[in-house]
Amino acid sequence: MNLPLHFGFLGALEACLIAFAVGLLVYAGWQAICRALGWSIGHAVGWACLIAVIIGAGVDTWNLFYIGMVKLESPLYARIALKAIHDPDALGLRVVLEIVGALTGVVIGWQWFSRGWREGVVSPEGKNTRIEH
Repeated sequence: MNLPLHFGFLGALEACLIAFAVGLLVYAGWQAICRALGWSIGHAVGWACLIAVIIGAGVDTWNLFYIGMVKLESPLYARIALKAIHDPDALGLRVVLEIVGALTGVVIGWQWFSRGWREGVVSPEGKNTRIEH
C-alpha cells in the first residue's frame, strides 16, 4: 500500500491500526467460511491469525529479514536496499506493532463476531443447540 504514513513511533502506530483493521476483517471472513463448512472456531482463529499477519506485516517483515540476512557488502547496495523501505529507522518497531495489531484485531473480532458460537454448538444441519454447563 502506498499510504503516506508518518515516520517513527507515530507511523508504527498507524501501521498497527491498519493491521488491526485487517485482523478484524480477515477474522470476519474466516468465521463465515468456518460456520458454513461446520468447522470449529479454532480453525477460524488460527487461519485468521496467519493470514492477518501475512497481510498486515508481510512486507515489513520481509524487509527486516532481507536487511538482516543478505550481505550488503557495499555502501551502494545498502543505500539501494534502505531507499526501498519507507522508514528504515523504525522498521523493527513497526513489524512488532503490526504483528500485535493483526493478532489483536483477530482476538477482538473473535469477541465481537462469535457470540452465537460460544453460546451454543452449531450442528451439521445448521440448528443451534444450546450447551448446558
